Amino acid sequence: MTQFLHAAIRAMVPLLALLASLLAALLAPDSGVALTIYTLSAFLLLLGLIDVLQNGNAVIRNYPVAGHIRFLGYRLRPFLRQYIVEDDLEGTPLSFEARNLVKARAKGDTDTHPFGSERAMDADGYVWVSHSIAPVADPDTDPRVRVGGDQCRQPYEASLLNVSAMSFGALSARAIEALNLGAAKGGFYQDTGEGGLSDYHLRHGGDLVWELGSGYFGARDRQGRFDPESFRDKAQRESVRMTEIKLSQGAKPGHGGLLPAAKVTDEIAAVRQVPAHRDCLSPRGHSAFSTPVGLLEFAARMRDLSGGKPVGIKLCVGQPHEVMALMKAMLKTGIRLDFIIVDGAEGGTGAAPLELSDWVGMPLKEGLAVVRNALEGSGLRRHVRLAASGKVYSGMGIAHNLAVGADWCNAARAFMFSVGCIQSKRCHLGTCPTGVATQDPWRQAGLVPGVQGERAARFHRKTIEALVGITAACGLTHPADLQPHHLAIRTGPAEAKPLDELQHFLPEGILLEDPQSTQYAEFWEAADPDTFAPRIDLTERRVSIDERNTGLFT
Repeated sequence: MTQFLHAAIRAMVPLLALLASLLAALLAPDSGVALTIYTLSAFLLLLGLIDVLQNGNAVIRNYPVAGHIRFLGYRLRPFLRQYIVEDDLEGTPLSFEARNLVKARAKGDTDTHPFGSERAMDADGYVWVSHSIAPVADPDTDPRVRVGGDQCRQPYEASLLNVSAMSFGALSARAIEALNLGAAKGGFYQDTGEGGLSDYHLRHGGDLVWELGSGYFGARDRQGRFDPESFRDKAQRESVRMTEIKLSQGAKPGHGGLLPAAKVTDEIAAVRQVPAHRDCLSPRGHSAFSTPVGLLEFAARMRDLSGGKPVGIKLCVGQPHEVMALMKAMLKTGIRLDFIIVDGAEGGTGAAPLELSDWVGMPLKEGLAVVRNALEGSGLRRHVRLAASGKVYSGMGIAHNLAVGADWCNAARAFMFSVGCIQSKRCHLGTCPTGVATQDPWRQAGLVPGVQGERAARFHRKTIEALVGITAACGLTHPADLQPHHLAIRTGPAEAKPLDELQHFLPEGILLEDPQSTQYAEFWEAADPDTFAPRIDLTERRVSIDERNTGLFT
């Protein structure tokens, strides 16, 4: 009896539907209401029967019809949490505050905040900028940085905020076009991502940085190898201002790229020079080089083929000795990169294995410091520009990275928000509701490039204005003057320190003169310009943090 009762409770929904049909048949068998009840009951009974007979899901089998409520809640959970449950500052990957700030600036709405800060200023890790009692009245309102040294014939004046690498394919054609229009109107560059150079990148004449990944999309032969002729023809276009070699991406370092088959349309396949409607994979590593010296020789070749335009690399920092090996290779060959972009592990992606996104790669704060110290310690900092990308969406984010050592910043998700993204996190399924990260023509139709391009430019302008405001408050004229001591970080309820007391910032040339005095001693010794493998056994040579009384990231 008890088992029968429990079974009846589990099947309550279809049983209630049956009961409702019987009552309707008794009380008003020929009414319109009864017909509606019959139809609904038949649907629920049929669904209940299917649920009981299926064997793919235990919950639905044991709780026919009612079990579907769980899955409805499961599907709605991310949206309910984002719009109703989460605090303004706690949402991930980017908080409601971040998304709302970008939207307000993009649309031209007020971006001021009433009644004071909502941040916990007594919490560990809280960062503030140390302002001056004598702010500057007329700071540089259009701050830029020149990229390209004496080995470059066509240097580029870059904005301090630009569109980070996002490929045609990962983003829709309309999103790419809108971002390019924004770049043209706002005077900043758009990084193509590794998916090739499409007509949508070129439609409005916005400045471009053409990124080449390990798949060499848009500049490859039939075997997937680098094709110098194809590269030269595209790289010498006027709108291509710089070229970039992608070594790794923060969200999935060491994995290569992945564009799901649903997004590989005929058009995208033609741009990438790959088969249509199949998963498009980038190899884990490059075939054009395998050593630090080989990388520099390939970069020099790209610079020459492009007509002398700046060439750089993008990487998520992993093992520090490999960064040091690049420094040694530049010193050995005399070939210098024009820029290095450090992509933090917190960076975004359209699709990546969860383990790689969560646990592999160095976050931006630490990775940027490693590359800054490698360049400064090897005496190369004055020749090589340094950029940062990873959750940048505000003037404060840019100011923080510049104080650590960056010359400019790139942002991806912030610019996606500016053209309509609502962080629905459907990028990998091709079902983006705003048309930003999908190849579905119907979904793309909602995105109007002329409108969204204006918004991307407005977001850029307002964010740079915020950065300029911070710079002026510090008593400085140009954001490049920001230094580590301008940032203070709380380390406890009653203690805070300037950043340069919490992290080591190497003086120029110290790795050449006295590497043993630095926390990078073993990594510098292990670095070999002719291989990315360590030249010594780091397991044996590494000294414990307790013995050295210092850490790599402190």
